[in-house]
Amino acid sequence: MKLENYTKKYIDKEFKHSANLDLKKFKKFIFELKKIKNKNKKVILVGNGGSAAMSSHVSVDLTKQCGIRAINFNEANLITSFANDYGHDNWMKEAIKKYRDNGDLVILISSSGNSKNHVVSGNYCKKNKINLVTFTGFGGRNKLSKLGKLNFWLDSKNYNQIEMVHHIWLLLACDFLTLTKF
Repeated sequence: MKLENYTKKYIDKEFKHSANLDLKKFKKFIFELKKIKNKNKKVILVGNGGSAAMSSHVSVDLTKQCGIRAINFNEANLITSFANDYGHDNWMKEAIKKYRDNGDLVILISSSGNSKNHVVSGNYCKKNKINLVTFTGFGGRNKLSKLGKLNFWLDSKNYNQIEMVHHIWLLLACDFLTLTKF
């Protein structure tokens, strides 16, 4: 396949995925973020790999642009010490337990929606009635997509496209909250 054809097909698919956002659900997400800001609570964003990098970017934008306190767990010493002490499957849950305050919002981002550490964390949040929003892809029947108060799912099996769409949706929320011009 020629680069030109591949590029057009890729970008068209990315656009289609991005535009497939459930606006009714997205309005509820915006409401949740506004509530967090008004109550001076915080957002905790957690992901693996590319989703971890996205968590860092979005947490900074929420804090700096939107005035919403936000954190993520991307410090190597935190991840490795918690994984060492609690096991890889439990490190996210334990970090949430240590850093979350009542009324905070947890956002779990997982392309597959089946990463064990995300599922363990999602189940912990559900069991403890913690406000949880999930962003997933792959099969619509992934485990994480059934655990949040709001669940955003993208019908794709391409990691990069899923991560880019999740990133677009999360930054769209930031830009909307600040009414950033484009």
